[in-house]
Amino acid sequence: MNKRASFLIDGRMVGQDHPPYIIAEVSANHNGSLERAMHIIEQAKIAGADAVKLQTYTADTITLNCDNEEFQIHGGLWDGKTLYQLYQEAHMPWEWHRPLFDRAGKLGITIFSSPFDKSAVDLLENLGAPAYKIASFEMVDLPLIKYVASTGKPMIISTGLADMAEIQEAIDTAYESGCKDVAILHCVSGYPAPASDYNLNTISDMTRRYGVVTGLSDHTLDNATAITSIALGASIIEKHFTLDRMGGGADDSFSLEPQEFAALCRDSRTAWSALGSIDYGRKSSEENNAKFRRSLYFVRALRAGEIVTEQCVRSVRPGYGLEPKFLSEVIGRRVCRDVERCHPVTWDDLDGQ
Repeated sequence: MNKRASFLIDGRMVGQDHPPYIIAEVSANHNGSLERAMHIIEQAKIAGADAVKLQTYTADTITLNCDNEEFQIHGGLWDGKTLYQLYQEAHMPWEWHRPLFDRAGKLGITIFSSPFDKSAVDLLENLGAPAYKIASFEMVDLPLIKYVASTGKPMIISTGLADMAEIQEAIDTAYESGCKDVAILHCVSGYPAPASDYNLNTISDMTRRYGVVTGLSDHTLDNATAITSIALGASIIEKHFTLDRMGGGADDSFSLEPQEFAALCRDSRTAWSALGSIDYGRKSSEENNAKFRRSLYFVRALRAGEIVTEQCVRSVRPGYGLEPKFLSEVIGRRVCRDVERCHPVTWDDLDGQ
């Protein structure tokens, strides 16, 4: 399989040699309102996101309408609900997808989605989705990965809950089924997840181990984890995005608000820019300050022929004299011309002995 270090999504290069690709996850934050979903897309564009991502499922395509114990949610944000109740509340109606795709197109922001079954893939293909995201809980659904891969579109796979073998199996399945461009996101499937659970050094290992574009799906409550991940090689950052964290929706409480998301976009790109390349040379911003480095200066006036003693020379700022490392070679020599106090020491001031 031919793994690529970078690839295109909707005309935007994604990979370590390019600025981080920032995805605003809409998820359930529409809270049952198409108008709110439209506004989220508009605000994501203003904040600087490269893409917005939807989730394409219905309660019936993702679970069963069943009250058995194993379908009950105990603890956490959704305590007391059945899976069916949660997804019935949180899903995005399929008839909204066309107007949301159209709105994103007019705004000039990329839009794609996480499909949760084949019918969702078919819907998204009809809408011209430029890429697909496999959610953490679905990455073990290899038939779904195969079907998504058959579209030939780039695939981003979240790896929450997965072990190394499962990640490898998902990647292999994607490539073997026709996908040419695969990325994986380090993820902790807690909502929210504490930063201490993230073990971000895993990102560097994932890049080496799997040889694909790697990023972060971040469920922490601030931006520190996401920005730190850039230094460890993350090329993609995905964060849940909402208009109001107190909005009462299924995912609002662990999502970023517009001002916070704008800071994420700005600061993650600054972090990427700061990484640069290995360079020990003097930088352009330093040039005007080089003159303030330490150098050797005469601190006493001397007449031609006098010997330079330790009391005659000091290492001080600015940097117009000889470098301080030459102090031992200057001491004991005679000056070949008169020098004044505060004159920089140069080889032309000294005799050749």
